[in-house]
Amino acid sequence: EVQLVESGGGLVQPGGSLRLSCAASGFTFKLVDMNWVRQAPGQEIKWISRINSDGDRRYYANSVRGRFTISRDNAKSTLYLQMDSLKTEDTGVYYCATDPTGRNRGQGTQVTVSS
Repeated sequence: EVQLVESGGGLVQPGGSLRLSCAASGFTFKLVDMNWVRQAPGQEIKWISRINSDGDRRYYANSVRGRFTISRDNAKSTLYLQMDSLKTEDTGVYYCATDPTGRNRGQGTQVTVSS
C-alpha cells in the first residue's frame, strides 16, 4: 500500500521559510518521479513542483520558481520542499504526490503565511 506522510507545515510570517518533508513507503521510491501540489483555501489542487527519480531534474510552477526548492533522499525514501521568501498567497495545504494531479497524495500539511 502506497503511503505518503507529509510534515513540517506551520504558521510563518511573510518572507519566512519552511521545510516540508514527505516520508514515502509501500513502493520503490527511488524509481518514481515525485511532485508537490497544494490546495489554497476554496481552490482546486494545483501542481507546484516535480523532481525526477534520480533527483537531477527539477521543475517548478511560475508562482514558486526561484523561491522553492524540491529535493529528495532516495536512501531515506523522503521528499523535501524548501520554501523561502514565503508570501501570503502560499497559504494552503501541501501534499506530496506520485502524480502531478495529486490523485495519489498524502494527508497533507497546513502552511499558513500571515503576519
